[in-house]
Amino acid sequence: MKILLTGATGYIGKRLLPILVENGYHVICCVRDSERFNYTKSVKRFISIITVDFLDKESLVNIPDDIDAAYYLIHSMSNSKEYDKLEEITATNFKNCINKTKAKQVIYLSGIVNENNLSKHLQSRKNVEEILDRGKFSLTTLRAGIIMGSGSASFEIIRDLVEKLPIMIAPKWLNTRCQPIGIRAVIEFLEKCLLNEKVFNRNFDIGGPEILSYKEMLIEFAKSRQLKRWIYTVPVMTPKLSSYWLYFITSTSYKLAISLVESMKVEVVCRNNEINNIVNVYPEGYVKTIHRAFSKIKSNHIVSSWKDSQISGIKKINISEFINVPKFGCFKDVREREFVSKSEVLDKIWSIGGDTGWYHANILWKLRGGIDKLFGGVGLRRGRTNPTIIRAGDALDFWRVLYANKKEGRLLLFAEMKLPGEAWLEFKTKNNKLIQTATFRPHGILGRFYWYSVLPFHGIVFSGMINKITKHNKG
Repeated sequence: MKILLTGATGYIGKRLLPILVENGYHVICCVRDSERFNYTKSVKRFISIITVDFLDKESLVNIPDDIDAAYYLIHSMSNSKEYDKLEEITATNFKNCINKTKAKQVIYLSGIVNENNLSKHLQSRKNVEEILDRGKFSLTTLRAGIIMGSGSASFEIIRDLVEKLPIMIAPKWLNTRCQPIGIRAVIEFLEKCLLNEKVFNRNFDIGGPEILSYKEMLIEFAKSRQLKRWIYTVPVMTPKLSSYWLYFITSTSYKLAISLVESMKVEVVCRNNEINNIVNVYPEGYVKTIHRAFSKIKSNHIVSSWKDSQISGIKKINISEFINVPKFGCFKDVREREFVSKSEVLDKIWSIGGDTGWYHANILWKLRGGIDKLFGGVGLRRGRTNPTIIRAGDALDFWRVLYANKKEGRLLLFAEMKLPGEAWLEFKTKNNKLIQTATFRPHGILGRFYWYSVLPFHGIVFSGMINKITKHNKG
């Protein structure tokens, strides 16, 4: 049987794909940029990859008509203020396209929408459900609230707040109730609803066994980490101030922070747990979910992270458009150093950023990240998903990985920080040399002024970095 998987490069899609393959399905993965799609050799012969953008009707011809079911995992809280209109167009194009196929069922992962007054984000989710419900196929909608798991946006935001702030002066929406659910249970629900006629043409709320306020979630998280935290809520913090509070303390983008704050004022509590008995899935409690997430983190087994999605960055880029570094109209800083051990050098390069840092003048990197945050950029707080593994499409501090081939000895990064131009950073090994190249393509006079203003720091940052990377650790 053939299953169409949209959002195959997203947080949910990456985790669902191997489960579907394991269950014997042939999965057709819809991606907007094939360069961002990474998969293991074990699933290669069980999947097909098609390039599709549901905002572009012409690209929909790539979807085969002999599919048996489809997952709709497309959500947008991106840079566009009119994301609700984009989601409406996307859902309509998807529905019309699937109507022409043999698909019996579409499964849509949405948000809990039981309140009368919904945020723009949740109202958009509801509108998408109504559009899909008008299709010729049977629609199954799973409505989730806060999804907790290693790499999820909610988990990382709560972790940032708890681990960075011993005392929190927080907005009053921290008293809003919600029903968090672990990512493991979400994947189980998505798996067991597939082609299950008991759930055709129905919608269900999915959540864990506890109803908690966001404040209680923070406190329980702190207890599980053996940290003492004091949280005080104030009624005077405006939505804009609340968004800034999340943005500057956590790794979230400002646009995402705005959407989250709006949604956090709305209770997301399940109507009932009927779906649990239908598909025989019973989610774990909140604390157990936290422990499970940290066990994955400690073992470096994070399958996917929200930070690697496009919504975590400033620029919505297609990797294929930037993978060839321009040669003309650019400023370059090229440095070469000989090395003793190629494997040692590559291990250092593949560990760069995140907790490891940038090997030299880390204070300057942090300062640049702080300035980036002040101007609405991503800063350094995104870190990296895995401490030693890098794949194309990953977020790496304020860079996006365009190309990563350790065997070839090449890593290419593209800057997602706020810049009056475009910037690349490349590491490449040739014979017994490491070639490190920083490229900047300026936009106008301001871009040129920026390059010359930071030029004095290049001798410190880039020279020191390549020296540390190529330095041989004896013994």
